[in-house]
Amino acid sequence: MKRAIIIGATSGIGREVARALAKRGVVVGVAGRRAERLVELQAEFGEERVHIAEMDVTRDDATERLDALISKVGAPDLLLYASGIGKQNPELDPAIELNTVATNSVGMVRLVVHFLGYVKRSSEYDAKHKAHVAVISSVAGTKGMGSAPAYSATKSMQSTYLSALAQYVRMYDVPAQFSDIRPGFVATEILNPEKRYPMLMTPAAATRHILRGLKRRRRVIIFDWRFKLIVLLWRLIPRCLWERLTIVKN
Repeated sequence: MKRAIIIGATSGIGREVARALAKRGVVVGVAGRRAERLVELQAEFGEERVHIAEMDVTRDDATERLDALISKVGAPDLLLYASGIGKQNPELDPAIELNTVATNSVGMVRLVVHFLGYVKRSSEYDAKHKAHVAVISSVAGTKGMGSAPAYSATKSMQSTYLSALAQYVRMYDVPAQFSDIRPGFVATEILNPEKRYPMLMTPAAATRHILRGLKRRRRVIIFDWRFKLIVLLWRLIPRCLWERLTIVKN
């Protein structure tokens, strides 16, 4: 990997992955809403190593800002969509639900589809050098969670959408491949600091799992083995039983 673009690099996993790649000598384009945090990344590694673009994925002009970032970085080997929000919403505040959908689902579709259009037109990609598109979804997309309806639903949508795109690029001979990154609990700003989470992982540890999975071109990246087991068991719970469970709060 020589060039990468990370959307949602101002905090959490996206920021940690950006730093890890820059340390390895990768030219990284970073995008996000908080410009001051992007500037900090650029100052840490230099303007030749890190290029920045202030971007709100819920706005239509996000695609233009992505184009501008690609023009600085060059054709990226990896596009990582790490932008995402999530919040428990027991009051079902519609603003929270709709904002979650706008960021996690609409924003992802807007930018991933736009990037695939770029891949189709570019001479930089072919059967031997495919664009790698990765999205950070979540194990929360395995089942609908009553404490966070929009979050779990949008994460499920992301996984399903990537599966459909993986079929699409084969149907229409587009030189692209996909990775669906499904972390468990990672100590980022998205978690409620007042709660205790089981099997909590640091962003640095999560990044090591992610980079290992990306290097191996894995379609689905779940980490670590404990969450792989949990997801397997989770899927076995019948719908009629799952919808009656009221103890799942995280």
